[in-house]
Amino acid sequence: MTQKKRQKIREYGITIGQLPTGEKNDITDVAGVRVGHVTMKEELAGADEEYACTGVTAILPHGDSLFREKVTAASYVINGFGKTTGLVQVNELGVIESPIMLTNTFSVPAVTQGTLQYMLDTNEEIGDTTGTINIVVGECNDGHLNSIRRCVVRPEDAREAILRASDAPVEEGAVGAGTGMVAFGYKGGIGSSSRVITVDEQSFTVGALVLSNFGSKSEFLGDKLFAEKMKEAPSVEKAEDGSIIMVLATDAPLSDRQLLRVAKRAGIGLGRTGSHFGHGSGDIVIAFSTAQRMMHKSESYQETRVQVREDHPIMNQLFAAAAEATEEAIYNSLTQAVTTKGRKGRTVHAWGEMP
Repeated sequence: MTQKKRQKIREYGITIGQLPTGEKNDITDVAGVRVGHVTMKEELAGADEEYACTGVTAILPHGDSLFREKVTAASYVINGFGKTTGLVQVNELGVIESPIMLTNTFSVPAVTQGTLQYMLDTNEEIGDTTGTINIVVGECNDGHLNSIRRCVVRPEDAREAILRASDAPVEEGAVGAGTGMVAFGYKGGIGSSSRVITVDEQSFTVGALVLSNFGSKSEFLGDKLFAEKMKEAPSVEKAEDGSIIMVLATDAPLSDRQLLRVAKRAGIGLGRTGSHFGHGSGDIVIAFSTAQRMMHKSESYQETRVQVREDHPIMNQLFAAAAEATEEAIYNSLTQAVTTKGRKGRTVHAWGEMP
């Protein structure tokens, strides 16, 4: 199937929110952040209408050793029907020390193993002269298009996604972990967006990357809001509610508690698209700040960190940025996706694309 080039929602003349975007309008506008994908899309040999339609996505807060130079982080569970790893320790200690990995539900163990092996290979002290490491993996169920029971993702695919990570414009849509995802009855997947706020002549960026796999066509506000801009396409209905993983990055100096407050506002952006956080949906936010790095080893018993004032108007701007960037990232996951064929002869059409 020949696919025409897809675009971000702004290229259709649709503006989301009021704050300006970064140069690339994606999470890599936050300096140092990198994203990489491994995409798997092929018919499985010897199988009856079985199809690999899945992958892995890696988000790196910076390009150095994340274990030796950790970043401030927090997570927030809007609805907990999800199978993540590592978030308990993230919220306990307030840092992330590994790449943030995304994949399908049944591939969490393989991706965790592959990421762990990569970190062991590049940090010889882990589990030997120092403690263990906390690997963070998020998932959504791509079983409508992907033969999820075949567990085609391997540990080495996680490693490859990490090695491919770069600060280039993020590839969006039906790629990486988003290859088999479905959102609002249309082809979903990876989407990203960013916002820039300015305080006292200093600019800060908030970037969002989502793995969208939730909602039904009847709930989708985009169909109603942008009907004049987007062509109507056939939709599908899934039995399950689906899920979404939202990753927020910023270079604003925030504590883990402040990041938790910002992470909660991603739910506003999610709700604006039409989601009601369904019973069977895993709606989870992972947020981090690149402003400061916490060294794994230090001779001192204390450390100094800078954070924004809670009562300064910058907090409201950060809240708005998180909501706007998340909302637009979800729309970008749809407008950047292409019509995709999967298992049992199923096809999920891209939003705004005629069959």
